[in-house]
Amino acid sequence: MLRKWGLLALGLILIVGGSALAHVVQTTHGVTVTDVRFPGEKGVVMSGLLYRPATATAARPAPGVLASHGYINTREMQSPFAIELSRRGFVVLAMDMTGHGNSGGPVGSQGFGGPAALRYLRGLPFVDARNIGLEGHSLGGGPVVAAAEAYPGGYRAVVLEGSTPAIGAVFGQGAKAPLRNLAVVFGRYDEFAPLMWQVAKGADVAQSKSLQALFGSAGPVVEGRVYGDPAAGTAKVLYNPGVTHPWEHFSSAGVGHAVDWFQARLAGAARPLPPGDQIWIWKEVGTGAGFLGFVLLLLGTFQVLMATPVFAGIAHPAEPAASERDGRWWLAAMLTAVVPAATFFTFMELGNLFFPMRLFPQFITNQLLVWALLNGVLTLGLGLFLKGGKPAFSNAWLRGTLIGIATVAVGYLALVAVDAVFKVDFRFWVLGLKPLDGPHALMALAYLPLWTAFFLVSLRALHANLAIKGEGAARAYLTGALAMSLGFVLLLAIQYASLFLTGLLAVPQQPLNTIVAIQFVPLLAMVGVIAAFTYRRTNSYVPGAVICALVICWYVTAGTATHWSPEFKLPGAAARSN
Repeated sequence: MLRKWGLLALGLILIVGGSALAHVVQTTHGVTVTDVRFPGEKGVVMSGLLYRPATATAARPAPGVLASHGYINTREMQSPFAIELSRRGFVVLAMDMTGHGNSGGPVGSQGFGGPAALRYLRGLPFVDARNIGLEGHSLGGGPVVAAAEAYPGGYRAVVLEGSTPAIGAVFGQGAKAPLRNLAVVFGRYDEFAPLMWQVAKGADVAQSKSLQALFGSAGPVVEGRVYGDPAAGTAKVLYNPGVTHPWEHFSSAGVGHAVDWFQARLAGAARPLPPGDQIWIWKEVGTGAGFLGFVLLLLGTFQVLMATPVFAGIAHPAEPAASERDGRWWLAAMLTAVVPAATFFTFMELGNLFFPMRLFPQFITNQLLVWALLNGVLTLGLGLFLKGGKPAFSNAWLRGTLIGIATVAVGYLALVAVDAVFKVDFRFWVLGLKPLDGPHALMALAYLPLWTAFFLVSLRALHANLAIKGEGAARAYLTGALAMSLGFVLLLAIQYASLFLTGLLAVPQQPLNTIVAIQFVPLLAMVGVIAAFTYRRTNSYVPGAVICALVICWYVTAGTATHWSPEFKLPGAAARSN
């Protein structure tokens, strides 16, 4: 019984336990978290998570903060700020920018959704409209500046994390505003220093001419010194912590500076605490455990379904072609790991030619598919070159496909339940899996055949080239995980070793794709384990390919940005570098 149900039970324990922990953390001191919708312009519906402290009432309105995520992220990415501010007595609206998450419209439209979000926050009866702060990370500076321009007297303080007041120009938005009481938090290792502040390194931001002009300084800006007059709304300060761009919203320094600035500039917080008093990381631990539980739930569900009469017929011990790790095996392992990572930057650039369109509206998803499909072609070619033994797969295509769909359906229902009960999803740092709304589900249906083609080719090659007769389960799972992800581990090690040693990425022209690649390590390791697990039980690559295609298609489509609309205009080259 334990052998059959153990993985499924462990997965559910991690999902429920981790999600409950995350819920407790984000609702500490009586905070309630609500999924809200509010109107944008031209019928566009905006989305957000509203964090309301118990102390915020119509009789005693609380200060509010509008928080925005960066490019190809979602509202959940702002939870460290939202948790720390709400437990101190601030009402926080973590918005989805237009074209992101559950907000409608294409990226950059309607001032990135910032004016509508600020209007909604100010209109809540339990929010003190005289004490509003604006916080944005990276491209999240776009809605902040647009909101400040639309309502120049509607806020009192701003925090830009890894951003700049001119960030909206990346997507053709010309909003400008003299931001009131501005704190700039910019990491010493921020990968986007040339784009944001026209300096080579994040450590040089104090010497940025545009930053000096903004601060009214005749020389380098002094970190931590408050320029201007807070009472007049002209205060400005720079913080330059030793973090990277994606760490700015996932570090005690990035969060602490924002908390400190808002506590100093906004009045009426019910429960001020030292900036270093932070608990948000435990929410990430909980949702990270949920993500791990999700993977185990998939494996456990597949194992249980295999024992049912419907799918018992596809059970078949694996029949690998190779019996030992010879020279050809090691060459195949090296190519499997290295080629996808070595081609990543080049093929992602080629993916810029796959323009957003009605059927395929997401620029980043299109780029990823160009990378994936071209690697599929390379995999077919390398298979001819390697010429190993011919594997005898037992592909029951219909039942293999159906068990894959049923397995992912159980995982999806688990996430829907967690979202409904605990208002969390499965994530850790840049890794995040959220439910699909209706529009994104339709997008996923269009993208799914392309992802399925890639995984059928790549997983067939993985088993044909690297599976070994008589190999133990643990070694097979480790082989699958390393073969799929090790190349990206090496790519990131090279990029970030250079960044931490010199202040520059080894390939400095690829900051966005480098950050995107961070997610590839856990995702591809997951793919390798699922592939090995399903192959060992069915002697088929089909179920694993279907499961991985469904999960990755769901993951990418729900978590990235939508660019196409009837009014879509191709952004400039700078947009593909942010």
